[in-house]
Amino acid sequence: MNERQTTRKARRTSGGQAGRTATMETVGRMAGVSQVTVSRALSDPSKVSPATLKRIQEAIAVTGFVPNALAGALASRKSKLISALVPSITNIVYSAMVKAFSDRMRGHGYQILLSETGFDPHEEERLISTHLSRRPDAIMLTGIHHTAQARKMLLGTGLPVVELWDITDTPIDLCVGFSHIGAGRGVAEFAIGAGYRTAGTVSAGDERALRRKDAFAAEFLKAAGSPVDEVNFEGPASLARGREGLRLLLEEKGFERGVIFCSSDLLAHGVLIEAAARGLRVPDQIAVVGFGDQDFAQHVAPSLTTVRVDRASLGMAAADAILARFEGGETPAVTDLGFEIIRRGSA
Repeated sequence: MNERQTTRKARRTSGGQAGRTATMETVGRMAGVSQVTVSRALSDPSKVSPATLKRIQEAIAVTGFVPNALAGALASRKSKLISALVPSITNIVYSAMVKAFSDRMRGHGYQILLSETGFDPHEEERLISTHLSRRPDAIMLTGIHHTAQARKMLLGTGLPVVELWDITDTPIDLCVGFSHIGAGRGVAEFAIGAGYRTAGTVSAGDERALRRKDAFAAEFLKAAGSPVDEVNFEGPASLARGREGLRLLLEEKGFERGVIFCSSDLLAHGVLIEAAARGLRVPDQIAVVGFGDQDFAQHVAPSLTTVRVDRASLGMAAADAILARFEGGETPAVTDLGFEIIRRGSA
């Protein structure tokens, strides 16, 4: 059937009742097959002949028919949806992981239902409830700390759940990430090894960032014998807060020289800007270490020493863990991909 013949048949079939929603029955009549055959073609195209599939596809194109995914999910117990909850959709750290995760899942026929929690565990709990009502096939969460009710809901579903960007000995189901405490300690060991004996921190209001900061401060105090000056912000990281962080360290904490560990590259960039504005030499007077190794880190002046985590590998590993669970294969409960300290010009 060519396109013109299909179009004429569509007009005859519609009976002039423009605006009515096309159905599977409409597609079947137009393609000259049963509704059952249309359903079979949609659920598994390999079960119909190429010629029949071509006629059905032409009929769908002409009518604009949209398959009822919910009905298919009820019949197959599969929605082909994967829920993903992230603290921020604009932060490159999370968006890079989600893109890799999404690309991998889409390659296996799944689509991502994405929501932003805003670093609020109670908002995450509300969104988990909302997403579960859509009957996803699996859920990806950011981090390992959730409300008791959120954990109860997730454990009660029996769905595969992967917690990304962190590790724990007691995951809900699966977790893929690295040790934030280990990263903080690693930066402290790097700083001591580089000869720094005084330190400060500038951190945003993310519990994972605060764990890194606390681990850094404890390890640095133990090794150098001097307490770490801290500036902590309740909100997200920004260049402005990085600049303000250095100002507060210098003017209110009495910080004079040493290394500053920032909870993100964005804050670290702000510290570098403020240092340049004050005529401070980096790294001679003020050394700066960021976190995340964002794309700009190697291009600022001086280039930024930072902690690199392979975000794409994390996203792909999380997707692979879910896919292995779908297929009934063996997959470790905890996957630790580690981190790497990248030394550049700022420290």
